Amino acid sequence: MTPAPAMLRPPARILPDPHAPGLTREVEGFDETGAPRATRVIEERPLTLWLNGREIVTVMTIGDHPECLAVGYLANQGMLRPDDVITAVEHDDDLEVVVVRTARETDYEDKLARRTRTSGCAVGTVFGDMMEGLDGLVLPELEVRTSDLYALSKAINQMPSLYLEAGAIHGTVLCRGAEPLVYMEDVGRHNAVDKIAGWLRLRGEDASDKLIYTTGRLTSEMVIKCALIGAPALASRSGFTAWGVEIARQVGLTLVGRLRGRRFLCLSGEARLLRDADPAGVADEPRRSGRKGGRGAEA
Repeated sequence: MTPAPAMLRPPARILPDPHAPGLTREVEGFDETGAPRATRVIEERPLTLWLNGREIVTVMTIGDHPECLAVGYLANQGMLRPDDVITAVEHDDDLEVVVVRTARETDYEDKLARRTRTSGCAVGTVFGDMMEGLDGLVLPELEVRTSDLYALSKAINQMPSLYLEAGAIHGTVLCRGAEPLVYMEDVGRHNAVDKIAGWLRLRGEDASDKLIYTTGRLTSEMVIKCALIGAPALASRSGFTAWGVEIARQVGLTLVGRLRGRRFLCLSGEARLLRDADPAGVADEPRRSGRKGGRGAEA
């Protein structure tokens, strides 16, 4: 994979900045007793993605890292080929537009006509032929240490984030071993993983030695996008869908869900788990839900 020109490359490490301007705002309301109460809520805005001279889609997003979101979305939809040279990524905040330009001339009218709505929130879409990218795909084998899973779960859920600041948001984290490298958040879990894909593409990074952690459900689209990125392992606090499990087994993806405290469930790739931590020595996680008190079951 050819990295983008240096001027287009995002930082080597990205972690949440819950106090960045424009991501949240304070809203006045009333609590259950009728007392006035102020709370911070997530900003949500449209962003229209263009590829060269054609409008592709409008997504609802929090507005950070728009270049990563645009490039990752186009790559995951098969509109950016692995050998495509990205010549420019232009973001106009006032017009709420990102234009990705490539050396290759592109025309995706037929593909645009085959869009299919998925179960994902925040206008997540997948094209009817997206599964074609999985044909013959077998992911590289990656040994996943349970000690790393436990360490990641604890670190990510205690890390300052927009979720802990205002709730109503999903997170996706690119990790190497027990180290979070890139932590993206958005109103839709598919946007968050697209940002990860865009970061990888713009940096020219390889995902074969990395795990993706998501706060959302392990659906078919999340599994597909993880596989297309080339990451061989996917973990979540939340649960699974049957099709997501089937696809993970098809491509050799290690799939771990319901990761809370000492507990987790692996439904694909058990042979690649190295159980190097005794669950009895890991503190269990009390049942908690809601903002400021831990991530909910389907955060």
